Amino acid sequence: MGVVSVDMANFDQEVLKSDKLVLIDFYADWCGPCKSLAPVLEKFATDKAANVKVVKINVDQAPALAEAFGVRSIPTLVTMKDGQAIMGAVGNLPYKTLENFVEQSLQTAAAANVNNNKPPKGPTP
Repeated sequence: MGVVSVDMANFDQEVLKSDKLVLIDFYADWCGPCKSLAPVLEKFATDKAANVKVVKINVDQAPALAEAFGVRSIPTLVTMKDGQAIMGAVGNLPYKTLENFVEQSLQTAAAANVNNNKPPKGPTP
């Protein structure tokens, strides 16, 4: 499926209502580390499409979303499940680190008993 571009218009549908774990990449077009991370995220999104949805949010085009998540530097990665933020990381992560980050997020979500019976609780910018 690849990485999906998200903004205010489709955040609710693509992120909050996703039935999978969502990995959000907060980035900007002018950011060097963000550009380096992009192909890694594309490969990750393709490889892990069965279990993880990868989306990207341009902080210049959706500043309210970046602010709602407390993004201070980019790239910032955030995992969400059932409308709830689980974990965050900053920087250009290698593929293996991304795998570990997502695996930890899935374990944290399971341990917290995050499930589809809870109403979505995401940022409301």
